[in-house]
Amino acid sequence: MTTIRLRAVTIATSLPLLAGCGSGAPTVAWPAVRPTVPFDTTIEAYVTGLLAQMTLEQKVGQMVQGEIQHVTPEDVREYHLGSVLNGGGSFPGAAKDATVADWVALADAYYEASMDTTGGRLAIPIIWGTDAVHGHNNVIGATLFPHNIGLGAARNGDLLQAIGAATALEVRATGLDWTFAPTLAVVRDDRWGRTYEGYAEDPEIVRQLAGRMVTGLQGAASSPEFLDADHVLATAKHFLGDGGTDGGIDQGDNLSTERELLDIHAQGYFPALEAGAQTVMASFNSWRGEKIHGNHYLLTEVLKERMGFDGFVVSDWNGIGQVAGCTNDSCAAAINAGIDMIMVPEDWKAIITNTLDQVRSGEIPEARIDDAVRRILRVKARAGLFTAGRPSARPHAGDTGLIGAPVHRALARQAVRQSLVLLKNAGGLLPLPRNQRVLVAGAGADDLGAQAGGWTISWQGTENTNEDFPGATSIYAGIAAVVSAGGGTTVRSPDGVFTERPDVAIVVFGEEPYAEMHGDITSLSFSAEYAEPLALLRRLRAEGIPVVSVFLSGRPRWVNPELNASTAFVAAWLPGTEGGGIADVLFRTNAGEVQYDFVGRLSYSWPRDPLQTAVNRNDPVDEPLFPYGFGLSYGVADTLPDALPETDPTEATGRDLRRSPQ
Repeated sequence: MTTIRLRAVTIATSLPLLAGCGSGAPTVAWPAVRPTVPFDTTIEAYVTGLLAQMTLEQKVGQMVQGEIQHVTPEDVREYHLGSVLNGGGSFPGAAKDATVADWVALADAYYEASMDTTGGRLAIPIIWGTDAVHGHNNVIGATLFPHNIGLGAARNGDLLQAIGAATALEVRATGLDWTFAPTLAVVRDDRWGRTYEGYAEDPEIVRQLAGRMVTGLQGAASSPEFLDADHVLATAKHFLGDGGTDGGIDQGDNLSTERELLDIHAQGYFPALEAGAQTVMASFNSWRGEKIHGNHYLLTEVLKERMGFDGFVVSDWNGIGQVAGCTNDSCAAAINAGIDMIMVPEDWKAIITNTLDQVRSGEIPEARIDDAVRRILRVKARAGLFTAGRPSARPHAGDTGLIGAPVHRALARQAVRQSLVLLKNAGGLLPLPRNQRVLVAGAGADDLGAQAGGWTISWQGTENTNEDFPGATSIYAGIAAVVSAGGGTTVRSPDGVFTERPDVAIVVFGEEPYAEMHGDITSLSFSAEYAEPLALLRRLRAEGIPVVSVFLSGRPRWVNPELNASTAFVAAWLPGTEGGGIADVLFRTNAGEVQYDFVGRLSYSWPRDPLQTAVNRNDPVDEPLFPYGFGLSYGVADTLPDALPETDPTEATGRDLRRSPQ
């Protein structure tokens, strides 16, 4: 099978206005993304030949994706399923400690079932998708990179591409061939529970990084490495406007004009498609009251026809059920709108039955089914799945040495170093000498789950222990290693209690892990949700001890009281498994020189008060405390006043500010 080679693409900048818009908003000229090489005629002929042989049941089966806890290999064989996925916290055999061999064995079983030709079946290889969103984060022992908010602060396209390539290899080791990444949300309200999945609040950085991650995952589109055995299929998600919902409510309504939708929220998709992204995931949110999963204008007229996307659109988890008039197991409107592959984790049998009925009744044109299946088969052919053989026979499959490989961990440690943003450094406290007595306090210092955040082994990133991260390095362990090598002493005390006075205290604290709507909050106030860290910081400062705060969070939070109680303050985001990268930057070399400087710069503006949620770059609002692009380096004078305002209009501390899940 010849693998298609996508050419470089260009964006047309002078285009006529489009007519018609399902949401009733004024139309704008959506730039086209034009491939410069024609389709591979061998692939197109092969796909056409397959389609001609397929029954309606086989076609609809190709369009359905069930979850591995609800799909057996026999189901794949009987219903001609085109895809399976594992959701966050889902493992082969429902075993959290599933081995690499377990993953590969299940991939083999699904593949062999999909290739069974008995009884008139067609051999069409199944494709398995996974949320490898900051490394292969469902697999014990995998390298976990900083979440996207940290990578946005690093602003290093070469680094991001290398991370994509490393992630692809670890995914390949488990026999899988598709990841639901990268997220290209441009986040406009940091109360959103998925803020950390976005690179930035401004499309500038998203444009810069989107194509690089896709290239890292899939290989360069115009080269022989494109979708070869070292790479996996990428997904540009979530199309469109997920980061701009009113009030930052997950799966809520984006009220942007169409011009804002294009100029802000769509900008990451152009470089992603230029890089050859083969799948796009539809977004849960609405645009001006209409769910994206049912929006024909955006999914078909804009994405496929105007932008020229020729891969396939996959729905999000039961996203079709939110379309008006639909349920999780029946939604002709979503298919007609342009959904090609339907992610229905549990109700996949019913969606097959109902879709078949809707095609036979004419509610769904069979031409729409043929288009969807053609797109799916095209992507499978481009990925070489028809000739790759069973997963266990492919290069890298079963290679446990790739999971958490030293070279990948070193890359992740570099990413941690570059993602850190220094917000305060009073008196030039940092970098620290190594030959000191260092107190390491705070609940997050030796908690690998806290430093990794959501989408880590489990969906929410909760119910994990340090034993679930073999080979990882906690922030405390990284500090202890550096200080010991420099002749100093490290004392671990979560509550900050000590018997011998330290020279300096490093306090690691922040948000508890969360994902999606579970992370939605109503106020950016940190101390109103988490009271204990501030009390600890104030107690240490009252004793005259210099305090370095290392703040773990998936978004900027209002931390004026914590800043006042800290001598130095570092935004460390959610660094992943390689916490040693933080000590690399905090401490001098044994010779007393700067080892690594702070190079991270804010890709999100930092709020001046807890209700300052419309605080994005170029917004016509009051100035933030720290603007987009801010970040101190060593030798740069600290400009913060001695005492920031601490009045919190959200009042009571210790209150849970999280919204109830939708």
